[in-house]
Amino acid sequence: MYRLSRLRFLFPIGLFVAFFLDGSLSKVWASLFFSYPYNMVSQLVLLWLVLSYFFEGNIKIPLTGFAIAVGVIADVYYAGIWGLFIVLYPLMVWLTKFLARYFNDTFLNMILIFFVDVAVFELLNYWAYYVIGITHANFGDFLINTLAPTLALNLAYFVLLFWPIQSLYTRALADRQRN
Repeated sequence: MYRLSRLRFLFPIGLFVAFFLDGSLSKVWASLFFSYPYNMVSQLVLLWLVLSYFFEGNIKIPLTGFAIAVGVIADVYYAGIWGLFIVLYPLMVWLTKFLARYFNDTFLNMILIFFVDVAVFELLNYWAYYVIGITHANFGDFLINTLAPTLALNLAYFVLLFWPIQSLYTRALADRQRN
């Protein structure tokens, strides 16, 4: 079904735009996102993956494969640690699918699942960097200075982008049903 739908174009383009915007927004607004001692990490790729899961309908986008691919690109381009995002993005897709089984597809439940995804993503990212010795910040500082601002930024993204992304998916799926 996926290869016959308009989502075969919409999803990868949206994923690329989200990846590009994550880096671009962090660069353009670096003084806002990374103002000592606070750090806000833009997670538009994660937002796109989570909302795509909820809006795909019966198309069933191969989210895990795309999550691995964007993880490879993110590792090469951003992280410098081979394998961190390759594991984290598919893990967040799995977590989203797991949590979605227990909740209805309402706005508040979707934002809750996205909140959990971002929190787990950032906690695992922090833990990985802590274990290999890249970061030396204690856990309390991480929670206050990085996780809280990151959650605030990404929840604002969710609220601002939910309806435009839903509209894109609705139009793409409606055009498929008309044909």
